[in-house]
Amino acid sequence: MIGTLVLAGTPIGDIADAPPRLAEELAGADVVAAEDTRRLRRLTQALGVSPKGRVVSYFEGNESARTPELVEELVGGARVLLVTDAGMPSVSDPGYRLVAAAVERDVRVTAVPGPSAVLTALALSGLPVDRFCFEGFLPRKAGERLGRLREVAEELSLIHI
Repeated sequence: MIGTLVLAGTPIGDIADAPPRLAEELAGADVVAAEDTRRLRRLTQALGVSPKGRVVSYFEGNESARTPELVEELVGGARVLLVTDAGMPSVSDPGYRLVAAAVERDVRVTAVPGPSAVLTALALSGLPVDRFCFEGFLPRKAGERLGRLREVAEELSLIHI
């Protein structure tokens, strides 16, 4: 029996924003893959829950190497919970590779909905929200940030109606 990959949205700031199902999933997962295990520990303590399963790190630096291991766990029937530091896994956070690999192996992928900085900022902005494009987070270094903005501007200039 193939397992399930659960992407868990985690609070962005206020722990009270955590959905009740997050604590249930943390307590019941066979494997918890966390972007930062120290932050996961603080989260579980704040929610008053202890993961019963194995906790592993899953961050940008080990995502490529850790993905095949987690997929094998999933194919073997495990319930794997993926949590990032804040927000939803795979949206400018680790997770895309794992989701893509799980889908490729016909593993069920589901989510514990949670906070989204992108959608919250958009909703609070007062801007029209019937359409939008998310380009990810801009680089911190000025030169890299300017380069990314130039790429976006160039993409927009290539659109001819």
